[in-house]
Amino acid sequence: MTAQITQTAQVAPRGKPSLVDGWRDASTEAMRHLRILPRNPELIGFATIQPVMFVLLFVYVFGGAIQVPGFADYNQFLIPGIFAQTIVFGSSFTAVGLADDLSKGLVDRLRSLPIARSAVLIGRTFSDIARNALTFAIMLIVAFLIGFRFEGSLLGALGGTALMLAFSYSFSWIQAFVGLSVGSVEAANAASFIWMFPITFVSSAFVDPNSMPSWLQPVAEHNPFTRLANSARALYNGIDAGSNLWWCLFWIAAITVVFATLSIRKFSRVAG
Repeated sequence: MTAQITQTAQVAPRGKPSLVDGWRDASTEAMRHLRILPRNPELIGFATIQPVMFVLLFVYVFGGAIQVPGFADYNQFLIPGIFAQTIVFGSSFTAVGLADDLSKGLVDRLRSLPIARSAVLIGRTFSDIARNALTFAIMLIVAFLIGFRFEGSLLGALGGTALMLAFSYSFSWIQAFVGLSVGSVEAANAASFIWMFPITFVSSAFVDPNSMPSWLQPVAEHNPFTRLANSARALYNGIDAGSNLWWCLFWIAAITVVFATLSIRKFSRVAG
């Protein structure tokens, strides 16, 4: 009888979680995901191989044929764009991870615990920032080996990196919505990438948009990813970012607010 009372007390709801409780729950959930990484080193390995291949292919295969006005060295133009693409592509782990948790019934088990509903999603997105930061560090080493340098200040370089991680965090909420909306891990993997390729390639990440067809130039110039690539490139090279920085901050805030709201509502319906 005593054991039954104790068990009941352990699972009893604690009421509406406070902000402190929600933050604690989200941190616990993030650490749960991060503890898995040492047991799956191939996850980091494969996540790093692709961006390193992009760097090497564009620098050594296309670099000699691409000329960008204002940049004598194509590396200084390309590498920030590759960094931005890699960080944004890393947000796909959110969709795949959530779809995997749903398929295994883990989300239902988490929902039965007395924790904040949003903590499951916030913890997942926080853990993906840490994974992206590790991937970025590996890429930065490769970039320095092939001749990339920070032409601007160290503060500008840190600001550019923080901006990319924040942009990736906003995209993680899009991916969270995708992962909660599809029916399988395979569908989440396909759905998380299919829309990111046109966003990243129809931009200023790899070439000057002025080299694109006239009808495509306005699309590339107003692409949120172009704002990110231009801002990071300016901060890394010590160039004035102009309005690109403010537009980038606007997109980060807008995407996060809209898709965090949609994802949390979707999570409540799906988990229920």
